[in-house]
Amino acid sequence: MRQAEIYYKGEKSGLLTQLDNGHFVYEYDHIWMADNSKPPISLTLPKSNKKYESNYLFPFFYNMLPEGTNKQVVCKHMRIDNDDYFSLLLITARYDTIGAVTVKKI
Repeated sequence: MRQAEIYYKGEKSGLLTQLDNGHFVYEYDHIWMADNSKPPISLTLPKSNKKYESNYLFPFFYNMLPEGTNKQVVCKHMRIDNDDYFSLLLITARYDTIGAVTVKKI
């Protein structure tokens, strides 16, 4: 199992987990949920107390990944498999993302 904290504009908004069987779970942080002024991180992941589950990396997070030559360079340099989307997300979405969401490995 691997996990990452998800931040929205520098504030922890939730937890992304990759289970040992490869499935993904996203759950909003209880403090984030308690504050009605905090928005959902994505329209596809509306604020809810339920856990979102998927057989593959949620499209919102997948769309944060580099593509093409940039992806190849990162994977080669960091020695990760081209299909290891969770590791790629952890490496590339920690500091410099387009948008308000960042990802930090636990």
